[in-house]
Amino acid sequence: MSRGVRLDKPWVELTPESAGAIGGHMGVYELADGNGSVVRIGYAGGSSPFGLRGVLQGHAAAGDGARFRHEITTSYLSRYRELLMAHLADHGCLPAGNDEDPDSLGRLRPS
Repeated sequence: MSRGVRLDKPWVELTPESAGAIGGHMGVYELADGNGSVVRIGYAGGSSPFGLRGVLQGHAAAGDGARFRHEITTSYLSRYRELLMAHLADHGCLPAGNDEDPDSLGRLRPS
């Protein structure tokens, strides 16, 4: 599988301030625990108040993760599904914070 499928941006500490520095854009994100394991893959779409900033600030307030990384994209739903499929291919399961049915996703095949 090409490296371009995965979200490979650097991790940032998840705080209300770091999340607040992101604009109200549509896009996708990954949350990780203190050990660097992805615990949730999510997106901010057109109906997400304040876009990525609002969604990530909500996760920071709830203590849902220690770090995050994100990607701004208007194709957030297809990119979200792609990230879920890549995680499933790499780990054999979805992150604990995602409750989608893995059988509904399709498969990415590592090359």
